[in-house]
Amino acid sequence: MSQLALSSPLATVIFVLACFCGYQYRRVWKAEGPRYLLWAYGILAAAGLLILGFVPLSPAG
Repeated sequence: MSQLALSSPLATVIFVLACFCGYQYRRVWKAEGPRYLLWAYGILAAAGLLILGFVPLSPAG
């Protein structure tokens, strides 16, 4: 069975996207925007952070 691991550049991209989605979530929440955007940004941010939290980084080299 092959090991699932993230490369450093991919982990960086996921982190940046999760931060962007979290920022957009907060912006929509403060503006009392549509609920579907809250759900969309919230789920994307949470998924990105959960992936980073539970999938290991690949070893360098």
